Amino acid sequence: MKYIVSILFLFMLIWGCSSSKEALNISEEEKLAFNTKESPQDTVKIANDSLEYEIIIIDPGFYTWLNSIAKPRGFYSQNYLENRNQIYVINWNQRVMQPMRYSPNLYEMQIDYRSDIDYGYEVNYQLYNYFIYFQRKYNQRLGPFYPRIN
Repeated sequence: MKYIVSILFLFMLIWGCSSSKEALNISEEEKLAFNTKESPQDTVKIANDSLEYEIIIIDPGFYTWLNSIAKPRGFYSQNYLENRNQIYVINWNQRVMQPMRYSPNLYEMQIDYRSDIDYGYEVNYQLYNYFIYFQRKYNQRLGPFYPRIN
């Protein structure tokens, strides 16, 4: 009986690990964007001046990726972007608080994103796309969704 339970446990463990990983289809163009060392704008500032809100992203490949790989503005609704950003921010902030478990080089600072504030389309669009870029470039998962662009 112990033998059957051990085999069943081992099977569940192997199946669980293999089914949770889906290979990301990363094109050569996207790999080039990830590996961009210099871009026209090394620092991307995501801001809504009327709310005095800003996020500064210092990742040279993001600007190139945003302008060449990401879906265009208007592809997603603001509601969609806000819902996804809320999930991604919660997971991001949890990882910032666990530097022994998650790399503090990847998760440096918490993001103050509140669902009761309308940050506007542009802030939500760029933040969402940074989360997608980040997950794809660094092979991370910040939620239950696979970070797809197609």
